[in-house]
Amino acid sequence: MRVICVTGMPAAGKEEFQKVAAEEGYVIVRMGDVVREEARRRGLPITDAAVGGMAHEERQKHGVAVWAGRTIPHVRAERVCIDGLRSPAELATFRKAFGHGLVVFAVTAPAEMRWERVQRRRREDDAKNWEEFRRRDGRERGWGLEEVVAAADVTIVNEGTLDEFYSAVRKALRELDA
Repeated sequence: MRVICVTGMPAAGKEEFQKVAAEEGYVIVRMGDVVREEARRRGLPITDAAVGGMAHEERQKHGVAVWAGRTIPHVRAERVCIDGLRSPAELATFRKAFGHGLVVFAVTAPAEMRWERVQRRRREDDAKNWEEFRRRDGRERGWGLEEVVAAADVTIVNEGTLDEFYSAVRKALRELDA
């Protein structure tokens, strides 16, 4: 079994990373989908404030690795890419479950570029303005996201064209199999 995790700040390019991973034969498991599924189950609106608030509350009640633990049962294929790793405790949970063979990829991009992407993609739980965007960044930094990005096995900077990014991801994933 090969399990990779992709991490990074909101709109850094994790979804685009996943597209390439899927093309390379990875089944995508999104921690955010697990969180949104729980929010829907509770009848919450799918907004950044409601979903992020509920996710944060669950971390406070059940520990910062709660979403990692709830994601592990969804990992059922030979090649899996987990999206949404945000804290050192989550990383430790995944390392315990999948061993040292787990490979963590970080996708990075400047805040201004990420904000432009948020405005273009218009996902239902995205921040609606710059202040909300910065608050979400702060909330995720508070979970230890920067530490996870710094601890990644592979970092891919996403500041160029989409084709350049796809090429970099494809190359990095193929190097795992070499």
